[in-house]
Amino acid sequence: MSDLKKYIAKRKRTDKAFAKDYDKGFEDFKIGVVLRQARESSGITQEQVAQKLRTNKSAISRIENHSEDIRLSTLRKYAEALGKEIHLEIA
Repeated sequence: MSDLKKYIAKRKRTDKAFAKDYDKGFEDFKIGVVLRQARESSGITQEQVAQKLRTNKSAISRIENHSEDIRLSTLRKYAEALGKEIHLEIA
């Protein structure tokens, strides 16, 4: 386990507010990372996605970097712009 993972695990055990905020923040961050990785693996730039969605590059950057409270319809349109589909799972 890396030093960072050890630190996070310790903070989560000892600081309930940190644990709650960390988990929520990580989930938001993870969605953006998944979107960026899907875009990059498709060989499409942020500018190209923006053109397909009729928006600007900064809006795509916000989606990838600050994806909290992103609408399902936006996720679906983003995936369609990449030629992909969204699959949701409740576990």
